[in-house]
Amino acid sequence: MNQFRLETAALHAGYEPKNGEPRVLPIVQSTTYKYNNARQVADWFDLKAGGHIYSRLSNPTVGALEAKIAALEGGVAAVCTSSGQSASMLSVLNIASAGDHLICASAVYGGTYNLFSCTMKKMGISVTFVDVGAPLSELKKAVRKETKCVFAETLSNPKAVVLDIGKFARFAHEAGVPLIVDNTFATPALCRPLEWGADIVTHSCSKYLDGHAVALGGIVVDGGKFDWKNGKFPELCEPDPSYHGTVFTEWFGASAYAVKLRAQLIRDIGNYLSPMNAFLINLGTETLPLRMERHSENALKLAQWLSENDSVEWVRYPGLPGSEDYELAKKYLPKGCSGVFTAGIKGGRDGVERFMNALKVASIAVHVADIRTLVLHPASMTHRQLTDEQQREAGITPEMIRISVGLEHIDDIIADFEQALKAV
Repeated sequence: MNQFRLETAALHAGYEPKNGEPRVLPIVQSTTYKYNNARQVADWFDLKAGGHIYSRLSNPTVGALEAKIAALEGGVAAVCTSSGQSASMLSVLNIASAGDHLICASAVYGGTYNLFSCTMKKMGISVTFVDVGAPLSELKKAVRKETKCVFAETLSNPKAVVLDIGKFARFAHEAGVPLIVDNTFATPALCRPLEWGADIVTHSCSKYLDGHAVALGGIVVDGGKFDWKNGKFPELCEPDPSYHGTVFTEWFGASAYAVKLRAQLIRDIGNYLSPMNAFLINLGTETLPLRMERHSENALKLAQWLSENDSVEWVRYPGLPGSEDYELAKKYLPKGCSGVFTAGIKGGRDGVERFMNALKVASIAVHVADIRTLVLHPASMTHRQLTDEQQREAGITPEMIRISVGLEHIDDIIADFEQALKAV
């Protein structure tokens, strides 16, 4: 599917029905698969042959989605997970263990911040958070000999800070480690981080890839270009005792990282995507390019309107001329800046609450990147598990609301915000 443009690949990549087979990707709702002889099963367990043996590891419906997202992102392979949080966790655990260290952008989703700073700390993996706007000379101070990766988001959640992917790729590669980029908000319809130097891409498929708020899922895409043989990643380059001495880089070449993630972590932890959710997410991806165009268009118009409203202190949307990330957005997101941004409502937390309670079209929801317009207060909702200091470090302020602009008519969205702001 590499010869096709994104719009075509979104419809056709991953599943090519043979003569007489269903035109639409079918749901293979089975945990179990039949083999003609014992040797086939043995070869699969030894990683000598492809195929499906148990749906905790792989499934035809999920496999089709994996192939499609890998094609859309320009990767060599992908592995689905049960959620975006699982994808973030496994992307790091695949190359880091107790005693290791990772570097993460401070402007990330609150759940990711907590995952790395608290949960992974219990696993013996430490983290240093860095400012995405810091110069390379400052970023390099965070590197340790036990550093295994750099993690960041293309567009941060919730502030929509644009990552300078090229700069962070240089930073990671000079340290001899891969750059992992969460591309949830941008999606491959607006940005393909692998083309800018990233090595691994993750998604919460529950957001724009699904787009309809019906399915949880995550995915890890292997770019296939990082040199795992540089001496820092022996688990990929030395015999694996759980697979009779398999050396992933020798057996699987460019897709070694993805195969290891499935063969070890998905096998042992079991957080694989369900076939039904894969089917629903695949349906969403079919209209992804069209939806992202409209999400971006509506968000820019709403951001422009809010920036001129007296009840709004500030608006942060990288597509707005004059935004501090405007030049980066033109470079990395020329097709649009997605549908998520933040704004400051006058009156602090009380003003935010009055505004949110007055909305009629937009919904208050702990979700984002949906076809419907959603509003949320990060400080008291998604980021409430963080301390005040951690919230400030992540750029979360009391007056901030996160707006996920949907596909309603823009005039109706603006009218709803206008009447709600009168309550402030």
